Amino acid sequence: MVYIFYEDTEILDLDPEFFVSWLSVVVSRETFSLGDVNLVFCSEAFLLEMNQKYLNHDYHTDVITFDYTENDVVSGDLFISIDMVRHNAVFNNCGFIDELRRVVVHGVLHLCGYNDKTLVDQEKMSMKEDECLALIV
Repeated sequence: MVYIFYEDTEILDLDPEFFVSWLSVVVSRETFSLGDVNLVFCSEAFLLEMNQKYLNHDYHTDVITFDYTENDVVSGDLFISIDMVRHNAVFNNCGFIDELRRVVVHGVLHLCGYNDKTLVDQEKMSMKEDECLALIV
């Protein structure tokens, strides 16, 4: 199941059922099943504090993923900065919802075992994101 929460940001008009059906397809293509995934939308300041406190990283980011995946069941918490998603949407010349979906699936791909530490990993992750976004009709 996918649950949506908000911390220190405005509430968005999002359909949780969309994320359940889409992300179920995404994880099944990676030979997993969807467990509990919490999408926590928050402010840039809130996410920076999380990044500093839990990951000892002193920089801004758009998503932090806490992975609770066990066996073949994808579960975790995705903390997503709405401020950074807005900024990235302008920078990438795309719509806010398109960028939001990219960031969500980026986090879910982390839960499926993908990394983005190296340039090669980043390219692979970007290709996977594009494949997952193409599943949306």
